[in-house]
Amino acid sequence: MFLALTAATPQRVASVAERAARITHNFSLLRNVIKLGRDEVGEHLLLSHELGFTIIQAHIQGAFNPAEPVLDFIYQAIGRQKLLWGFVNRLFCKQWDSGGHYAMLKQFLSKLPRKKADVDESTRVDSSTEPSSSMDILDSQCAAGKTQNTNRGSSSTVKRASSIFPTSTISGIEALIPFKEVPSLEKMNLFISKLNLCCVTFDFNDPTKNTVEKDIKRKTLIELVDFVASCAIKFTDPAILAMCRMCAINLFRVFPPNYRSRRLSGGSGARDGENDDDEPCFDPAWPHLQIVYDLLLKIVSSPCLDAKVAKKYIDHSFIVKLLELFDSEDPRERDCLKTIMHRVYGKFMVHRPYIRKSINNVFYRFVFETEKHNGIAELLEIFGSIISGFALPLKEEHKIFLWRVLIPLHKPKSMGVYYQQLSYCIAQFIEKEPKLASTVIRGLLKYWPIINSQKEVMFLGELEEILEVINMVEFQKVTVPLFWRIGCCINSSHFQVAERALFLWNNDHIVTLIAHHRQVILPIILPALERNCQAHWNQAVLNLTLNVRKLFVEMDEKLYDLCLAQFKEEQAMLSSEAEKRKEAWKQLEKAAGVQPVIGNTTVLVSPI
Repeated sequence: MFLALTAATPQRVASVAERAARITHNFSLLRNVIKLGRDEVGEHLLLSHELGFTIIQAHIQGAFNPAEPVLDFIYQAIGRQKLLWGFVNRLFCKQWDSGGHYAMLKQFLSKLPRKKADVDESTRVDSSTEPSSSMDILDSQCAAGKTQNTNRGSSSTVKRASSIFPTSTISGIEALIPFKEVPSLEKMNLFISKLNLCCVTFDFNDPTKNTVEKDIKRKTLIELVDFVASCAIKFTDPAILAMCRMCAINLFRVFPPNYRSRRLSGGSGARDGENDDDEPCFDPAWPHLQIVYDLLLKIVSSPCLDAKVAKKYIDHSFIVKLLELFDSEDPRERDCLKTIMHRVYGKFMVHRPYIRKSINNVFYRFVFETEKHNGIAELLEIFGSIISGFALPLKEEHKIFLWRVLIPLHKPKSMGVYYQQLSYCIAQFIEKEPKLASTVIRGLLKYWPIINSQKEVMFLGELEEILEVINMVEFQKVTVPLFWRIGCCINSSHFQVAERALFLWNNDHIVTLIAHHRQVILPIILPALERNCQAHWNQAVLNLTLNVRKLFVEMDEKLYDLCLAQFKEEQAMLSSEAEKRKEAWKQLEKAAGVQPVIGNTTVLVSPI
């Protein structure tokens, strides 16, 4: 069949229609020739009549250079649609003698890695004539095809999974040869083939389904990880493309809605946070996903990956898809994604502004729209390391990020999940530029919780961290609103809030700041301290209040006495006003009781 195919090539076909007819006539023969070198999109392209006209049109327009070496052309175009066009064009539309065709094909196919495959009895040969290369297998296939074409109903060809471009059907997945059995020059081609094999996905909800194929894929992924870890050659464009495609097929997916959390948060709010202690949801496909993530991490971290080449494939759309995976409920997956995104940000400098912008968009959607996302803590952890690398002085873009993103992140009810990462990011900004401390404190006061005691405790803790590094100038800008809020916390009926507020006086740096501004602070704080001493129910809070009051007395006794006298005077005035109001109401009630009821006049009735 192969000799007949090459001998039938014309010298020159003048008519376009005649060329198309001959190409269409030889499609069935061409399938056998190209069978070992097709990819998953090649088969239906070869069977398309439209392809023949496209090839002839490209030939007439000079789209293919006749002087270009055929073997180099095929290797450059391998794995892409261009391979099919160029291969068919060379075979049918150019003036090649049959010997040249045969030598070219044999040279190309002999370089492909061999795979031992079981054959049918009709195509089995004895050991003395066993094919020694992919080209010999091709010859035996073509010879068998002659008899099969005479009576197609009586026999059928044996299907084999190509060792270079395996089929993507689950039933046809087979293990490929190991890397150690192929020469070094062919390892990258085998690497691409193994990546294509791993593009097959399985249903892991049923552990008894496709167990053999799942194990083959798992072993292949492990082999790929080992190859990348020990690879000493640069990754080519087709290899990077195949890697990104395999990761996209295995990793990029839509997560099912979390009906449990939606149901809990959709009520009156009393049950918000009730599911915080529930065990996380683990993905049943994690045994394979973990290896894919490990492979992607090693690829990105590998010195053999040229960032200038890889940026064409690890592009904006790929990064956005990775960020969408941070919403996974599996904490193991989010941890892997965090490490990978660290490496991507460090290696691809051209993508850094886009990564920051995309993460900002996730934060915006979380704060102002959904208030539901599983990966905020991990994304903040990534940003913590990014902030530490900001150059000084800080750009306006970074300051806007602080005011519009980080500070509003104090608003959601679930702040406790990512509180540590958020406070670390805030501390990094203040460490870079100390004058931002007053801006952060104003933001905290803006979003200060009123009825959520646990959040108040967290706010007070973050506030103490900021006050530890604030300078005098910035502290003076926020003294009045800050200590007015602290005074409210001291009088809180929730003992943890009051206790945490009073613990601020255990910090020596904060006490020094207060001592320098005691003329402003003591008149604000003293009324809260006196009210606690008179009426607070918790003994621990009462003891801490007495200690703080004693500290103020030792700090400036005259000022304390003056403020105490002023407080007592204000209390007396308030008591006098309260008595006056009470007496006025009594007189109104008495006057109303004397007047007769006429018509629909409203009557004030005393309770029984």
